[in-house]
Amino acid sequence: MTAPTVAGPFGALREQLSDAAAAFAGSADALGAILAGMVDDVDRALGERLEIFPVCHHSPASALAMVRRLRAKQPRVIYLELCEDLQPLLGELRNCRLPVAVQAFASELSGFPADAGPLSVVAPVTEASAEYQAIAYALETPGVELVLVDRSTDHVFQWSPRDRPSDGSGTAGATDGGGTAGPTATGEESGLHGDAVGVEIGDLRPRFAELEAYLLHHGKVRHWSEWWDQYVERPLADADHDTYRQVMVLIGSLFRRLRPAGEDRLDRDEDRERYMWTRMRQHLATSGVDPADCLYVCGAFHAASRVEQFGLGSTAPDFEITPRTDTRWRYGLIPSSHSAIEAQFGLAPGSVSIAAATWTKAVSRHNLSPYRLDGQRTGTSRGRRGRAPTAPVPTGPVSDRLTGFLAAAPDLDGLDEAELRGWCVDIVRLARRNGYLASTADAIAVFETSVLLAGMRNRARPTPYDFADAAVTCIEKDVVPGRRDVRRLCEILLGGDRIGQVGYDALPPLARDVLDRLQPLGLALEKRTVQRALLDLAAQPELGRCSDLLWILRHLLPPAAVRPIMGERRLGHRSVQESWDLALGRHQRALIELGYEGVTVEQVLEQRLRRAVRGPDATAAGALAAVEDAIRLLDSPRLVDELGARAVDLLAAERTVDDAPDVLRRIRRLLAHYRASAPTLPSWCAAFVTTGYAHYCTLLPTAIAAEETGVRQVGAMLGFLFSMEGLALSLGCDRSQLELAVGQSHPTAPAKVALLWAARHQLGLLPLAELRARCAELLANPLVVPAFPQYLAGFVHALEPVPTLAPFVVETMSTAFARLPDPVLLPWLPTLITTLRDQGPELVPLLIREAGRTFPEALPELDSWVPPWVAPPSPAPPSAVPAAAVSVPRRRVGVLLAAHPEAVDAVAALLGHDGRWQPMPDPPVDRSRASALLTGHPETAAAVSVLLGV
Repeated sequence: MTAPTVAGPFGALREQLSDAAAAFAGSADALGAILAGMVDDVDRALGERLEIFPVCHHSPASALAMVRRLRAKQPRVIYLELCEDLQPLLGELRNCRLPVAVQAFASELSGFPADAGPLSVVAPVTEASAEYQAIAYALETPGVELVLVDRSTDHVFQWSPRDRPSDGSGTAGATDGGGTAGPTATGEESGLHGDAVGVEIGDLRPRFAELEAYLLHHGKVRHWSEWWDQYVERPLADADHDTYRQVMVLIGSLFRRLRPAGEDRLDRDEDRERYMWTRMRQHLATSGVDPADCLYVCGAFHAASRVEQFGLGSTAPDFEITPRTDTRWRYGLIPSSHSAIEAQFGLAPGSVSIAAATWTKAVSRHNLSPYRLDGQRTGTSRGRRGRAPTAPVPTGPVSDRLTGFLAAAPDLDGLDEAELRGWCVDIVRLARRNGYLASTADAIAVFETSVLLAGMRNRARPTPYDFADAAVTCIEKDVVPGRRDVRRLCEILLGGDRIGQVGYDALPPLARDVLDRLQPLGLALEKRTVQRALLDLAAQPELGRCSDLLWILRHLLPPAAVRPIMGERRLGHRSVQESWDLALGRHQRALIELGYEGVTVEQVLEQRLRRAVRGPDATAAGALAAVEDAIRLLDSPRLVDELGARAVDLLAAERTVDDAPDVLRRIRRLLAHYRASAPTLPSWCAAFVTTGYAHYCTLLPTAIAAEETGVRQVGAMLGFLFSMEGLALSLGCDRSQLELAVGQSHPTAPAKVALLWAARHQLGLLPLAELRARCAELLANPLVVPAFPQYLAGFVHALEPVPTLAPFVVETMSTAFARLPDPVLLPWLPTLITTLRDQGPELVPLLIREAGRTFPEALPELDSWVPPWVAPPSPAPPSAVPAAAVSVPRRRVGVLLAAHPEAVDAVAALLGHDGRWQPMPDPPVDRSRASALLTGHPETAAAVSVLLGV
C-alpha cells in the first residue's frame, strides 16, 4: 500500500485532523496515523472507477440514498454483496410479502464434519433496505443485470472456524457481515430463522468492545441501534449522494482500523473482499460493460478495504477461489419478521420496526418513489417501478464534503407535539386494553417525561427510544399486571412486528402439494391464525386422505403446527371423527424446509424412517418405533419388512439392555396387532422373538450382576423371556437356555435378588412356600429390614414377567405392615413410597387392583376379616359334595357340545383329531342313597365283600 500524501481533495482535512491529533494526544504518530488513514481510505474508495456504494443493513438512510442514486445514474450492472448461489431465488421475492429470508439448506453433507449438519444460511430482506431497492430496480428495469459477487454458501462454512465444537445446528461459529450463530431472543416470531447462520449486507458495528461502550456512554444511549439512529441515520437521511458516500466510508474505515489485534474475522472479511473483486473483474472482462455504467453495492466496512485486489486498476493476481464441496444445497424462501432479524443480528428490540416506520415517513416527506417488484404483496403505498426520466448524472472530480459535514452543527428537528401527543394517547389506550390502570394523567406524564429524556440526551426532538423509556417509567412502574409489557406495547404502537409470508408460487413442490391436498377442508391455510378442521370420516369418506396427510404432518412438523384435538391413530385403530387445530401459515418455515427433503411428505417420512434405523445411534427400540410409524402412517408392507429386519439386526448387535423396557412394550404391541389383523406373523417378527430370546438369555447373567443395569431393565428382560416363551419355543428355541441363564445369575442388589427369586418360582425351581419363608426371614432380621423396600421393589417389577405373583406381593407387603413396629415402620414408609414411585410407577396399579380384590370392600367388614394367607379355608369333605352336583356341569358341557357338532368338528380338525361321536351316557346313579343302604346293613356288606375277595 502506498504512503498517504497530502495532495488531493482531502488534503486540507488530512492536515486538520493531524493537527488535532497532535494537540489532543501530544503526538501525531498513533492517533494521527489513524485519522489520516481514514481520510486516505475515503479518498481511495471515491477515486475508484467502479462506483462503490456503501450501505448499512436495514438502514432507511441507505435505502433513501440508494433510491436517489438509482434514479439519477440508472446503472446497467449492479454488483451486490450477497452469496452468489442465491441469485436464482431473488425473482421469487415478487410472490412474497416482506420481510422474508432467502435460505440455503443442506442436510446431506460432504466435506464437512458429519455432526455439523444440518447447515443453513439465511439472508433476510426488508423493504426499508438498500439491497431490496437494488434488487427491485435490477429485476424490474429492462436491460439491467444483477450480479451477486460474494462467496457461496458452501464457502461460508468452508471458511468458518472449526475449533469450536458444533452444536448440530449448522452454526459452528460461522458469521457473515455481523450475523450471529443463531437467535438470541425468545418468542415464536423471533425464532423464524431457527439456528441458521445469518448473512447481511453492510454490518456497521464497532468490533472493539471498549469503543462501543465509550460511544454508548457518551451518547447517553443504551444500545448501539439507538446510537446509530441518532448520530448517523438521522443526519444522513437528508444528505446528498457525495456526502453520504464519504461519511459511510469514513465510518467503515474507523471501525476497520479500531479493531482487536489478531482478529480471525478480519482475515475472512479480507478473503471475501478479494473474492468479490475477483468476481467483478471476471464479469467485466467477459461482458465488456463500461465500469462507469456499473454500481458496486457493499457494506461500508468493505468499501474501506485495503486488500491488494481492491480496484480495477490493481495489478495483483486474482484471488484463488477454492472449489465447492459435494454437499447438496437446497434453496428457498422462508418467512421472516422484524423480531427475527433483531434476534439474528443482535439489534435492539423494536429497532427494525422503528426503521420501517422511519422509512415510510421519509419516503412521504421527500416525495420519493421507491422501487418495488411487480406483484409484490405489501401493505404500504405502491411506488413507481422501472426507469424514470431523470436529469443526467453530473460527472467531475471528487470534492471534499466531509469537512463541512463534520464541522457543521447537526440540524435539530423541532418538537412535533402532534406526533408525540398521538403516541402518548395511543400507548395509554393500549395499556388499558392489556390490563394496566393507565389514565389521562399517565399520558401527560409520558409526554413530559419524553421531552425531559430527550433534553437530557441532547436531543431537541424525542425519538421513539425516548418515548418507550418514558412509557415504561410512567405506566409500568414496579408491577407488570398485563399480558404484554409496556415496551412491547410501544413496539406494536410504532409499527409492530411485521411478519413476512412466502407466496404459493414461491413455495417448494412439497408445500404446494400439501396445500392442494388439504383444500377439501375448505380452510385458508396460508393465514397465520389457528384454524379448526372437523372431519366426519363416516359421513365424508373422501376426507380420509386429508386425515392420513394430517397424521403424517403431525409426525414431521412441530407439535403446534398440526395438533389433534379429537381422534387418534394407533395400531389397528382409526377414529371415525377427528378435530384438528391447524397453524401451517404460522409454521410456514418448517413446511418449506420439509420441502428441501423430498417432493411429497410420504417420501420424506420414508427417508426419515430409514435414516432413523441406519444412523450410528440407531437402536432396536427406535427401529420398532419406526415400524409402528410405518404401519400407522404409510401403507407400505415392503418398508415395514425392511425396518423390521433392521430391528432384528440392531437387537442382535446390542451389548446393553438399557432399552429393554421400550423393546418389550413395542414388540408386545406389534405382536398383538399382527395377531388381530394378519393370518400369520411376518417373518421379521418371528426372527425378532427368537433373536431376542437367545440374546436376553445370553445377557441375563451379566446384566443382573452389573451395578449400572437398573431393576427396571432386568425386569423387562425377564418379561420378554417369560411372556414370549411360548412363541419362542414354538419357533424352535430351547427352554434350557433360560434355565441355564437363571441358574448362572448371582445378583447382589436386593431388588435384583427378588427378581431372581420370582424367575426361579416361575420356572418351578422355588415353591411359593419357600419364597414365603425367605421373606419371613428377611422381616425377622433387623439388619435387613431397612433394605426390605428394595426387595419389595424387585417383587413389584417381577409382576412384569410373573404376573401371578401379585397376591404374594400384596401378602408380603401386608405382612410387613403388620409385623414391623412403629419405630421401624414410620422411617421405612417414605423409603418404600419413593422406591415404588421411582422404580415401578406403571406396575403399582396392578398391585392396587390385586389389593382391592384381596381386602374387604366395606370398612365395617375389616374388623372381622381374616387374611387368606393367615387362615386359608379348609377344604370340604368329599362326602359333603354330592356326586350329582359334580356331574351336572359336566353333563351340561356335553349337551352344549352335542348341540353344536359343526363347531366341535372344526376345532377337532384344526387340532388334527378325527374322532367319532358317541352317545351320551345315562344319568349317573344317586350314590348317596347306595351309601346309606350299605351303612344301614353292615353285615350284608361284609358278606358281599368276602365273596368278592375285597
